[in-house]
Amino acid sequence: MRITTQLEEAVAILKAGGLIAYPTESVFGLGCDPRNDAALQRLLQLKQRPAHKGLILIAAQLEQLTDYILPVNAELLARILPTWPGPYTWLLPVREQVSPLLRGTHPSLAVRLSAHPTCQALCQQFAHPIVSTSANPATQAPARDLERLTHYFADQIDLVLNLPLGQQAHPSEIRDAVTGQLIRAS
Repeated sequence: MRITTQLEEAVAILKAGGLIAYPTESVFGLGCDPRNDAALQRLLQLKQRPAHKGLILIAAQLEQLTDYILPVNAELLARILPTWPGPYTWLLPVREQVSPLLRGTHPSLAVRLSAHPTCQALCQQFAHPIVSTSANPATQAPARDLERLTHYFADQIDLVLNLPLGQQAHPSEIRDAVTGQLIRAS
């Protein structure tokens, strides 16, 4: 199946409230439409991830995140923009209306402008950010190949984009944009 056809099918599934698996910079990710609480709940149950932890959003452009994060001042932009697009996730102040299934119990939301071409194409064609969480049940190693992804989730995902992963050895670094605190090293 051509990449364009796979991306079109992935976007249709996202719009219908489904779950997809796709390659990121380092591991396979699981994604859904962040505006769809039923899809978010299904994803959290599939991963066995507590909702209070929150999830990550990926986008193709910063403008795609404006419905989710508060306006970012020049100082914060100067900190985060040099790392994007790339494998750097930043915690930014979240808008009040963002679902607790997405933000968890936090006053911030984890966001990233991905450098991976598949992630960028998905967000561009979807015209919206998508959820990006590692494809693994809680406490298990993230899936870096189709065999492990299938072992974890078999037929519980609506579509798998079986395309190459990026070259990063570890999942994205996560930092708090306001404090600069390192939350997860890469």
